[in-house]
Amino acid sequence: MSEIADLPLWAAIPVAVFLLIGSGLALIGSFGFYRLPNFYDRIHAPTLGTSWGAGGIIIASMIFFTVLDTRLVIHEILLGVFVTITTPVTLMLLGRAALYRDRSEGSKEVPAMDPSPGVLDEAEPVTSEEEDAARNPDRASE
Repeated sequence: MSEIADLPLWAAIPVAVFLLIGSGLALIGSFGFYRLPNFYDRIHAPTLGTSWGAGGIIIASMIFFTVLDTRLVIHEILLGVFVTITTPVTLMLLGRAALYRDRSEGSKEVPAMDPSPGVLDEAEPVTSEEEDAARNPDRASE
């Protein structure tokens, strides 16, 4: 705790500001995670809150330890890169797993899969009059 007392005021203010911004964004992401109604909405809330919240906390940590150690401390950048890369990838994989689960259970709230190749080939061919009517709906009514 004596290290905090050694921090000068000119460095303590930006550290406090970045800590408040980072923790506030993380709190907003957590609140969205709690409040949004379904799983697909919930996976969006923590991505930005966590990424930008972690960014604010990482910048505060870099300033704090750079001032106290009197040398440039930038290894937190590696933490930021890992958080920025892994959080969206993890949430995308969770979303895909949930989508697969919901489709296999036959849930009607999720969109159906794309038709398999060859399904469209079995449909009746579209005539040239139908194509013209689709392109020019005003002429079709005449």
